[in-house]
Parts: sequence; structure tokens; C-alpha cells
Amino acid sequence: MKTYIIRRILFTIFMLFGITIMTFIISHIVPGDPVATLLGERGTDEQIAFLRHKLGLDQPLWKQYIIYMEQLVHLDMGTSIRTNRPVAKDLAHYFPATFELSTFAILLSIILGIPAGILSAVKKDTWIDHFTRIFSLLGVSVPVFWLGLILLALFYAKLGIFPSSGRIDMFIDPPTHITGLYLIDSLITGNWEAFWSSLQHLVLPGFCLGYLSMARITRMMRSSMLEVLGQDYIRTAKATGLSWSRIIWKYALKNAFIPTLTVIGLSYGSLLSGAVLTETIFSWPGLGKYVVDSALFLDFSAIMGVTLVIALIYSIANMIVDILYSFFDPRVTLS
Repeated sequence: MKTYIIRRILFTIFMLFGITIMTFIISHIVPGDPVATLLGERGTDEQIAFLRHKLGLDQPLWKQYIIYMEQLVHLDMGTSIRTNRPVAKDLAHYFPATFELSTFAILLSIILGIPAGILSAVKKDTWIDHFTRIFSLLGVSVPVFWLGLILLALFYAKLGIFPSSGRIDMFIDPPTHITGLYLIDSLITGNWEAFWSSLQHLVLPGFCLGYLSMARITRMMRSSMLEVLGQDYIRTAKATGLSWSRIIWKYALKNAFIPTLTVIGLSYGSLLSGAVLTETIFSWPGLGKYVVDSALFLDFSAIMGVTLVIALIYSIANMIVDILYSFFDPRVTLS
């Protein structure tokens, strides 16, 4: 296990190095001048030239990359052109909101998706199965922006059950900053008013963001469970008189869960990197809005920083999934 983890860490470092090269080249060949965009129409040629020199954008591309990598080795991601703050501080400010939303969304997907998939497989060709399949089909078909608007129109404007935007009510002070995650911070400090407000604000964007993952998990769980339930050892267990619930939860679920585990790992990485539309619709102050604004301003350092964070999260999620494989199936060896 230790050797495997070390090897994966070394592979992740090599992968991140390749990503920096690709992202740096792509972000710099995009037409446009970030300095001209930042200064606007009133910026003179002298001001543009001065700012380009100050930011090092007048250097050859290879030299800019070397300077960036030298800074990155010292954990310095550079300074954002748009916010004029260190990118690392910007990420530390915006990332907790996206992390909290994505984690809530994937947990909601797991809690609802796995039981739905199991129930659909056990009740195959019944109305429960048909309902679950239609629900999953809608999940992979409905556009996120449309779903978000429908949720707002129904549960906020019409019924008034959930709030519309933000992370917490404007009349409630955010919890004391410890982790940047409002739910965790409010629990640690015992601020229950902030906790319930934060939880209510998470429901609509969390469901909107996690619906696609929930549908994928449900479909994969149903498919895997149906395949496992057709195996000989399941028929043997039934013949020995074991209860159906014991067969499902003790024998079938563990084997059927392995393919679903892969979907969960990939979905979590996708949620963290693809929350742009959801955060825009629900005015969620997370990484999605930050990366969109950075892209519009051609903020190279910010784009590079966000890309590296997302790639690192994908790598960690995949490594955890690979390790969990050996837990669910002892035949799997980490090599």
C-alpha cells in the first residue's frame, strides 16, 4: 500500500507538470491582451506597455513559463491580474464554498442514488423500477441551467420553502472562519442558527448540481446489481434458505458496488470542476464564478491555479477509489 501511494504521488506530480505546460500554452495563444482588457479603452499605449513589463508579459513565452514554475516550486501561484491578489489567497477564499457545495451534492447523490439503484434491481420490471429508470433518464437529459431555474421557480418563488441564493441569510452572520465550510464551522462553534441557514441554502443548488451524478449512480448500481443477482452463488445462497435481505446487503451489494465506486469518484471530480452554471444560477460565491471572471479577463495565473487544483483533486479522488477497490474486493491488488 505504501509503495502504491508513493508511486501514485510521483505520477501525480508528473501529470501536474504536463498540465501546466498544456494550460500555459493554451491560455497564452488565445487571442486578446489581458492588460488591454484590464485597463479598458482609456488605457494609453504607454500604460499598457508599462503594465505588460511589470507583469512580465513582454517576456518570451518559454521564459514566462520558467518564471512561473520557479514560483510554483515555492508554492507561489502568482498574482491575479484581475483581483491584484495572490492566486493562492483567492483560491483559499473561493474554493471552500465550491468544496462544500460539491461534497453536499455527491453525498446527496450517494444517499439517494445507491438505495434507488438497489431497489430498482430488486423490483425489476415493477412500477418502482420504471419510476427509477425515468427519474435517472431525466437526470442525464435535463440541462443544469433549466433544472436550476425550475427549482427556483417552484421551491423559492412559488412555495417559499428554500432560499434562492447565497450561502447564508443576509441577516445572519457567517460562522467564525475555521475551515471556510459554513456547515462545519457552525457545528464546531455551536452556531445552530448559521448551521440551519447554511443547510437550507445548500439544498437547491446541491440537488441541481448532484442530479446528474445521482442519475449515473442509480443506473450503474441497478445494472451492477442485476448482473450480480444473476450469479450462481446468489442462487446457491437462496437455495440454502438465507433471507433475501441478507443476500442483498451482505453478499450482492459488496460485489455490485465496485463499478459504482468508479462512477462516484469520477462524478465528484466533475462536480468540483463543473459547478459554473449552478453557482451562477444560485449566486453561489465559489470557484465557478471566479474561473469564469478570470477567463474573461485572460487572467493567466488564476486560470493556471484553478486548473492545477482541479487536476490535483481528480488525482486524489481516483487514488482513493483505487484504494477502496481492495477493500471491497480482496482479489484486487494494488500494483
